[in-house]
Amino acid sequence: MGQKVNPIGFRLGINRGWDSVWFSKKRDYGKLLIEDYKIRDYVKKNVVNSGVSQVLIERTSKKCIVSIYTSRPGFVIGKKGSDIEKIKNNLSKISNTEISLNIKEVKKPELNAYLVAENIAQQLVKRIAFRKTMKRAIQSALRLGAKGIRVCLAGRLAGNEIARTEWLREGSVPLHTFRAEVDYAEAEALTAYGIIGVKVWIYKGEVFSNKKNKKEKDKENVTTNKNKI
Repeated sequence: MGQKVNPIGFRLGINRGWDSVWFSKKRDYGKLLIEDYKIRDYVKKNVVNSGVSQVLIERTSKKCIVSIYTSRPGFVIGKKGSDIEKIKNNLSKISNTEISLNIKEVKKPELNAYLVAENIAQQLVKRIAFRKTMKRAIQSALRLGAKGIRVCLAGRLAGNEIARTEWLREGSVPLHTFRAEVDYAEAEALTAYGIIGVKVWIYKGEVFSNKKNKKEKDKENVTTNKNKI
């Protein structure tokens, strides 16, 4: 049996940060954790069809900063910022602290694993052929600069009586390399035959530490100076 590890949790603190950035003592920890869950749940259920991929929560002693990453910031903000005020007011009811909202744009949604998985799930609900959706997602990701992508579907595919797993991969997806920047996400497609699970891995390249990059740049500068002399 292969023991599976979530690629995001596997790389936390190495080349990826946490989705919730705050510190609390034992008494308040549980309350703040539930608050974070409720904030993300509200955004997921109420900010619909706007391509929300990630909700980052940062807390200070008196303030809660919520950053919403979306591929369609105009849908979230609304006309003259009307929707953003509504979201802010509803989130302030969940949290006791002052809420500050930041809307950040995802410039390449084809390279975001969560948005790709959600897009595939939506197409499966519309009864589009599953292989066609997988191939389309893979081609668009590779065209925009992904080094590798893997898509896995599981369930009653094409309405078959027996559930099965199908997957496609293009390029390299090194899951055991710590410095590899691998984006991973899961989604569910609620079809007439049952739920189909969607998993997406996108490999964007290797991430090196700043010290290593500085050393490499210094070496390059030294070699260029020697060539000039």
